[in-house]
Amino acid sequence: MSATPIALEALNRRFLLDYPADAATAIEDLPRDEVVEILSPQPEYILKALWPHLLPNTADELLPRLAAPKLRKFLYELEPFDCISLINRLDQQERDYCFKQLPEAYQLELEQLMQFPQDSAGQVMDTRILIFHPDATVAQTLSQLRKSKQRAAYQLVVTDVDRIFLGLVDIQALALADPQLSLSSLVRRAPSTVSPFDSREDVAEQMKQFNLELLPVIDVNQRLLGVIRHAALIKVLQEETANDIQTMVGVSKDERALSPVWFSVRKRLPWMEINLLTAFLAASVVGIFESTIAQFTALAVLLPVVAGQSGNAGAQAQAVTMRGLALREITVRNWFRVMFKEVNVGLFNGIAIALTTALGVYVWSKSLGLSLVISIAMIISMITAGIAGSLIPILLTRIGQDPAQSSSIILTTVTDVAGFMSFLGIATILISML
Repeated sequence: MSATPIALEALNRRFLLDYPADAATAIEDLPRDEVVEILSPQPEYILKALWPHLLPNTADELLPRLAAPKLRKFLYELEPFDCISLINRLDQQERDYCFKQLPEAYQLELEQLMQFPQDSAGQVMDTRILIFHPDATVAQTLSQLRKSKQRAAYQLVVTDVDRIFLGLVDIQALALADPQLSLSSLVRRAPSTVSPFDSREDVAEQMKQFNLELLPVIDVNQRLLGVIRHAALIKVLQEETANDIQTMVGVSKDERALSPVWFSVRKRLPWMEINLLTAFLAASVVGIFESTIAQFTALAVLLPVVAGQSGNAGAQAQAVTMRGLALREITVRNWFRVMFKEVNVGLFNGIAIALTTALGVYVWSKSLGLSLVISIAMIISMITAGIAGSLIPILLTRIGQDPAQSSSIILTTVTDVAGFMSFLGIATILISML
């Protein structure tokens, strides 16, 4: 090989390693064959640094085109959960091809991981961990750590020969201990362990409560299955949070920014149709009071004000309630306390907003009657919005549904109907004052 290709390869490697985000952006504009040619000679750790910065569609195109030996080493370098996520995004033929490149033992591990429920601890755990026995000396353990070249860890996992979990050893305690001392004298009981079937929310709560970097996962016989690392859990929860934002407005969790057009249409259209039906429901409420609006056209001008404020109030109550459910600050049994609190928030906020609104409407219309109508409607609609915003996520949780699943569409319908009904209904009752 001449000096020029060697220098070019070295430059590519430095650029990919030091500026992975910029490299990913540049790759988007290059032909895929050229990208594969650039990436093929690169070490696996460089691909691992680059891959998270690639757009999903680009990553999905490139992965199966890597040479088999490079693909095998790259996939094995990833965290098990990341490996599963990458492979599962491909079509069936490419998925089978990538899966078969892995060692059989690792294929079996991934299959076991994929059998756990979608939102369980088993889906997040790392099965490729160094395990130490209690009779090993400190010197032997340190030597094994150096040979393994495993990424830095704050704690080591100790089991007996049957893989029964015994406890953890702090890396700092290991470094300061006498070289001839056995690990059994340094082992401490783990603050907490989880089952592979525990929910990710339970795992997050345990890690937060005990301030853990590493959480052992054990089966019913106390055998160690793997560990959950704090960084991996945070990454998964961040992805779930982003997915929840999409599902709240009727967008599928599977859709990405560069998903094919027809895939996006197929995933969004059903919820758009549902939203259209709910919009007709809200419009039908307005139709009931058509004669009142015909007499006082100012009502039509002010309708969006009431509906908009109640919508915002409901969204605030919904966000706080969903956060409480996600962080286990509340359960469905606390529904009355949560609702009562939101009723009071809606009442006091409604009074404050009503006073401001009444003043603005009076300056605009010079009508005390219209100001009174919109003030009463504002208070009623904001109280109703608080009730709906707090109860919708709780009710969805109670019936076993995801509280984020298109809850904003349901909430918008409730707040629109409540706003229109309260404003136009009170206007009809107090029509003599308008």
